[in-house]
Amino acid sequence: MSNEIKNSKIMAAKKALEFIKDGQVVGIGSGTTVEEFINILAKEVRSSGIELITIPTSFRIYQLLIENGFRVATLNEYPEPDVAIDGADEVDSKLNLIKGGGGAHTLEKIVDYSAREFIVIVDYTKLSNRLCEKRRVPIEVLPIAIKSVSKKLKEFGALDVTLRNGAPNKYGPLVTETGNMILDVRFPPLENPESMELKLKTIPGVIEVGIFSRDHVSAVVVGYPKLAKVLKKT
Repeated sequence: MSNEIKNSKIMAAKKALEFIKDGQVVGIGSGTTVEEFINILAKEVRSSGIELITIPTSFRIYQLLIENGFRVATLNEYPEPDVAIDGADEVDSKLNLIKGGGGAHTLEKIVDYSAREFIVIVDYTKLSNRLCEKRRVPIEVLPIAIKSVSKKLKEFGALDVTLRNGAPNKYGPLVTETGNMILDVRFPPLENPESMELKLKTIPGVIEVGIFSRDHVSAVVVGYPKLAKVLKKT
């Protein structure tokens, strides 16, 4: 990661502190920009004395929150967080998202969509005009349905469907924290991501889709090397 990109992530993470208030329940997404946010938020908590309850969306984030002294809870305990802070792999001009590069988009979507406010933090390289110009759509699938879902995705216009492999030391495909597998799907740039999200979820065997509709996004904080901008829906 270049210093320019790292600085852009830090600028977005710092700006996101403006959405955090004392006493809140905060959903914490996953990814490198979110990890920067956790580090910055931990310093703010220590210096200001504010109290927060956090809800992690992956085991990696759970570990980081514990290491930084945060109180951690579950969505069953707090089913409507005050705010969720999460990253994205791609953000289109209407503020629709692609998420799931880290394989955690199912738990992320559950927490993000449950929150009263959903704040997205990204660096400027994640912006595009239309979704799928830069990234594939991750789709979490039951292992038994890999072949049937792949066939249906091609009928829905997928240009390519790839089963995601595990880490270098993992033999075979990636297995998510919920015990499923991920298909990374290349589509032509999407004219209507909201419609595609709903359409893909009708396929039997699909657990969750990495398209996040703008309807649930409150704001997108975009970091640049020396500043951050807040984008809202028009």
